[in-house]
Amino acid sequence: MSAVLQPSASAPPAANDAVPGLPLPDTPAHVIRDDAEAIAVAHALAAKLIVGASERDRLRRWPVEEIDAYSQSGLWAINVPKAFGGAEVSYATLAEVIAIISAADPSLGQITQNHLGFVAAVRTVSDAAQQKLFFADFLRGVRWGNAFSESGSKRAADFETRFTDAGDHVVVTGKKFYSTGALLAHYVPIVANDEQGNTWYVVAERNAPGLTVIDDWSAFGQRTTLSGTVVIDHVKVPKTHLIPAYKGYDTPSADGAIFQIIQAAVDVGIARGTIAETVDFIRTKTRPWIDSQRDHAWEDPYSIQAVGDLQIRLHASEALLERAGRAIDRAVAAPDADSVAAAQIATAEAKVLSTEIAILATNKLFELAGTRSTLGQYNLDRHWRNARTHTLHDPVRWKYAIVGNYFLNGVKPPFHAWS
Repeated sequence: MSAVLQPSASAPPAANDAVPGLPLPDTPAHVIRDDAEAIAVAHALAAKLIVGASERDRLRRWPVEEIDAYSQSGLWAINVPKAFGGAEVSYATLAEVIAIISAADPSLGQITQNHLGFVAAVRTVSDAAQQKLFFADFLRGVRWGNAFSESGSKRAADFETRFTDAGDHVVVTGKKFYSTGALLAHYVPIVANDEQGNTWYVVAERNAPGLTVIDDWSAFGQRTTLSGTVVIDHVKVPKTHLIPAYKGYDTPSADGAIFQIIQAAVDVGIARGTIAETVDFIRTKTRPWIDSQRDHAWEDPYSIQAVGDLQIRLHASEALLERAGRAIDRAVAAPDADSVAAAQIATAEAKVLSTEIAILATNKLFELAGTRSTLGQYNLDRHWRNARTHTLHDPVRWKYAIVGNYFLNGVKPPFHAWS
């Protein structure tokens, strides 16, 4: 085993090193009260997070101070129910918050994804005592990461990680990858099956004995999500921290759509940030093409047309994102097969357009900004790298299929965390 290192804001440890978790916050997080405040806080925070975002990507510098500021802002608890002291914002607002943050730094937007999804799952499947415990934690700024996917299994939903009953606790063993947020979390929900094959979220302390989080994430995009490996070697977890995940998919719930809309929101944010940078580059650095007979690049009629096209497609994706959030709100308020399917379909539609605009915008940046935009000093390729990496989270080609099958044949979407 490699030496254990403390996480550093200035330089990451070497690949494959085990890293201890960060301490719990010394002071409670801010508590956001309503939708308007959530949007205002997101804008104020994004203005700070965008500073240094390019350098964090270039150097793969861990966003330690940034993640603390993010969770302490209260934005990690905005879907905690009002009955437990939370804002319980609309999922249209929650998606907009993620898009705002992701326009500044999409790695930070993605890190929040699983945490907010787990907040929703606690509402859906936990009993009253567990809800009281976890919602209070979320409101005071406790961060959850994730240990969900396994790179070696045949399909994404096939889990080899298991736990056994040991009286007042369970013992978990397995190995996870794509563990976004685990390195900087306070708790790590481990997706594991019991002896009967039911799937649970087993919420382990980040520094629990036997839980090893390794910084081996090597993707060319979303570099500071730190989505590496979690090794679970006979980790003991009290039964109070055992969440029956399978119940969220035994009967209709919006949990899958909630996980998905946050992914779509990240891509909308990537597109927003890219288009803004494209416009800035054209107006400050790009030279007009010789045949345009214009003095400035921003006067080029073809560039004007292309930017207009990007904005129209961005606004369409934003509209579908908001529409999906409203559909999720209805499914959360009154979950049944029809309302949940409607939320899934609306979210799939948003996922299609958000993927398309993120890829299109990050390609068009270079076409419109010109050769100078490829210089390493600008690091503009990070936008394309982030879009290309994040949009692979689940295949958008299958979104077209479930939407078409729903409207043509009346077939409801499959019911799982990717739909």
